[in-house]
Amino acid sequence: MTDRRRFLSTTALASAAAIPGLSALPSRAGEMDGILKKGVKFSMVKEPDLSVLDRFKMLKEVGFHGTELRTENRVDYQMYREAVDKSDLPVHGIVNSNKPDLETAVKFASDIGGDSVLYVASYDRKRPLMESWNETIEIIRKGLPAAEKHEVKILVENVWAGFLISALDMERYVDEVNHPWFGAYYDVGNNVRWGVPQHWIQILGDRIGKLDIKEWDERKHGKEGLRAGFSSPLGEGTIDWAAVRAALREIGFRGWATAEVGGGDRTRLAEISRRMDDILGLG
Repeated sequence: MTDRRRFLSTTALASAAAIPGLSALPSRAGEMDGILKKGVKFSMVKEPDLSVLDRFKMLKEVGFHGTELRTENRVDYQMYREAVDKSDLPVHGIVNSNKPDLETAVKFASDIGGDSVLYVASYDRKRPLMESWNETIEIIRKGLPAAEKHEVKILVENVWAGFLISALDMERYVDEVNHPWFGAYYDVGNNVRWGVPQHWIQILGDRIGKLDIKEWDERKHGKEGLRAGFSSPLGEGTIDWAAVRAALREIGFRGWATAEVGGGDRTRLAEISRRMDDILGLG
């Protein structure tokens, strides 16, 4: 076992085994309690009349366990630090997109109390694929000393860039970096264009550090066009969420599952929170 996999294995608390036939059953409220923590991207909050602190309090009131900021929020660090302290709603990570300065993002995550940085590996389609592969891996390796120092994982996300589009691609990419403070930020909805979520989870196993949650509807995709696949509410698309839960239990995953869908006001965010409870088996 590599150092990376040994580290992830011990921190995953992989004590849950797959339950035979679970994928055929509807969600049971509370079945994933103690396994998944429910997050939301702070950028999804559309309540301009509320202060940052009141937005944090509102997210907690509607049922979220934590949130994620973006690297750009660093300029207002003190305001967000105060919101975390006074609301008791943690920032569990920082979304850095494809910005190459991972060291700054890692430091921000550590300062605000988070333990991950989401990184998108860019793909320059005008150049050979392996150039993007090697260049993005070098960006990650440059950030790893900071990740190790601050105990913040750098997690690469699967997105619609035409890059890392299969579970085997992601597996090879993570294993090539082979570092205990690097892994995958697995987006359940993003991969359905090319694969099956539960199969990705089974292949990636303890490489998965965190989850992004969005829906996909193959029926709308076929009738209305490619991006229409994302337009169904959580739980009303064609993702087999029971199979997703079963796969997560099979690999012993424990950690954050964060909504990344269209946001809105308190009513909309409360709806997202309830729908996440339904699809993720949270009480």
